[in-house]
Amino acid sequence: MLNIGDVINLEMKDATADKFKCKVVEIKDNQFYIDYPVNEATGKTAFLMNDTELLASFVNKEQNIYRFDTVVAGRLKEKIPMIILSYPGDDKLVKIQRREFVRIDTNVDIAIHGIHNEFPPFTTETVDISAGGTAIKLREGHKLEEGKEIIMWLSLPFQNAPIEYIKTKAEITNFIPVEKKGYIKAPAKFIDLDEKSKQLLIKYCFEQQILIRRKMAQY
Repeated sequence: MLNIGDVINLEMKDATADKFKCKVVEIKDNQFYIDYPVNEATGKTAFLMNDTELLASFVNKEQNIYRFDTVVAGRLKEKIPMIILSYPGDDKLVKIQRREFVRIDTNVDIAIHGIHNEFPPFTTETVDISAGGTAIKLREGHKLEEGKEIIMWLSLPFQNAPIEYIKTKAEITNFIPVEKKGYIKAPAKFIDLDEKSKQLLIKYCFEQQILIRRKMAQY
């Protein structure tokens, strides 16, 4: 799946969320070698410490996007200086959909506010979430209306980084009673979501996918 010459995008898993670009120089067993990555924001060559945890992504020949977890395993200096990264194997790659954001079933704390304070703010939790929208839990007698815009504050609890908070406008698209669980599900699409928030949501959904896969592998 991964080939020599592929361009790799790397992202720090800590609070900095710095992003880098590099190229695959060599592949050996469960490791691959890259040239020194360049920080996308500064344009400067980055120095990555051993054991640094990263999120990696690349586009294959079929123009599919894949992501995976990787760790800096060391350095090698031959004709060019290289950094050695771990490779989990083709079967551990997560395919990222281009047109439709991956939707993950997860319960995230969320606060709902009216655009013009037309109802008292309240808190609830999500049923699922993606970088394009979410579905929230509502009780009978809620004050939301289909097609109306609201303001959402989402709390994203990352595994090895501080909680990230996202504020965005959203539009309620419809209401779905979930009688067996005793609540109403309200799907909503995000409006005017900024790029930083979108990337945080993509990162969170990817991290949740990895956790789900790990849990399934234990059974």
